[in-house]
Amino acid sequence: MKLLDDDRLLPTEERPRRLARDLYEQVRDLPIISPHGHTDPRWYAEDAAFPDPAQLIVTPDHYVFRMLVSQGVSMADLGVPRADGGPVETDGRKIWRLFAQNYHLFSGTPSRLWLDHSFQEVFGIDRRLNAETADWYYDHISERLSQPEYRPRALFKRFNIEAIATTEAATDDLRWHKMIRDSGWDGRVVTAYRPDNVVDPEMAGFADNIMLMGEQTGFDTATWPGYLDAHRARRAYFKQFGATSSDHGHASARTEDLPQHEAAALFQKALRGECSPAEADAFRGQMLTEMARMSLEDGLVLQIHPGSRRNHSAQVMAMYGRDKGFDIPGRTDYVTALKPLLDAVGMRPDLTVILFTLDETAYSRELAPLAGAYPCLRIGPAWWFYDSPEGMRRYREAVTETAGFYNTAGFNDDTRAFCSIPARHDVARRVDCSFLASLIVSGRLGEDEAPDVACDLAYGLAKRSYKM
Repeated sequence: MKLLDDDRLLPTEERPRRLARDLYEQVRDLPIISPHGHTDPRWYAEDAAFPDPAQLIVTPDHYVFRMLVSQGVSMADLGVPRADGGPVETDGRKIWRLFAQNYHLFSGTPSRLWLDHSFQEVFGIDRRLNAETADWYYDHISERLSQPEYRPRALFKRFNIEAIATTEAATDDLRWHKMIRDSGWDGRVVTAYRPDNVVDPEMAGFADNIMLMGEQTGFDTATWPGYLDAHRARRAYFKQFGATSSDHGHASARTEDLPQHEAAALFQKALRGECSPAEADAFRGQMLTEMARMSLEDGLVLQIHPGSRRNHSAQVMAMYGRDKGFDIPGRTDYVTALKPLLDAVGMRPDLTVILFTLDETAYSRELAPLAGAYPCLRIGPAWWFYDSPEGMRRYREAVTETAGFYNTAGFNDDTRAFCSIPARHDVARRVDCSFLASLIVSGRLGEDEAPDVACDLAYGLAKRSYKM
């Protein structure tokens, strides 16, 4: 029994389904450009076997465990590490059985599509996961993971990944990227510069991280000029390991362009831990504009990921730390928030700023008109909670009429779940081909034009937008 329908996500009516299927056949095997994600570079550096099915598929993926937690399953029982190092379940088979017993919770979700795609296409499984098949699944996947063909580098090639970006903090030593480079392996794994820990005064360890950045670069990061120079030096170091982008996960899209003496004074307050919440937000906003100026100097693409109310559960944050499935979308302003940055550098065609959102109401009202006017702006793909068939379709409908296709940045998978990467790209390609088919049958796109657009949506736009 196949887990997946061959025509999943394609239109149900005959002509648009035929058109979508033809387009999909032209893009399904294109290489994967994965320009923004969170896979562990250590996997590619050491090329060690993945430990067990639970550690590969369940424990590291907050898409998976947040659904289980919402139904009362304990994170500890799923093996999610505690912040204090306290005891959690370590028996992979027990974790997997718990996952399998609750697999019905994923019915109808994009996670179910990604998981079933992984089971069928990666591991060759032809039966449903449930309590009865749990042990069979565990043994089958474990046996596959013991084979050389299932090591990270082999799967990288099998998935047809042309290039993948990981994401590291500004103070990371990039040891795993160095190991990858020194190994001589020809897989292209690059880093991305994520400076949140040294630009967000409200993040724990902010001042210590800035001191560390000074030690790493030799600049006096107790001063505003030295702090900015240290960023430049770290960005240059990241570029040595292939970085083509920086990434900024701020609570809002707020930007500022303060006079330099005011920015310096605000920096000193941040270093002393004396910023009010509004001042901390202003400092983050100032740093987005400073990063945009640095991008004009060094060519890094600037990604802005606002609107996530991160670590919403204080209890989960205290027990398990950051990034444990409790980042919740919030309303986000772009038109007013981005104006200082756009007044400073928005008309520069040699700058690329990619905007993401968790607020769908901003697509047609703000993001598409902004990207449809300012040369520096591109709209990132439907992201996170909207990285789904319906979310992708709504995204195309909302932004295309104003921004077109070519002011968007293609698709990225933004995932820690390695085996879901081809599944996520497959979903995006199917949805985009279906959307293009609807434009053809309604007379808004020539059938002869659609293949080129489909190839750009699947491959070309991401490659060009991220300079990969």
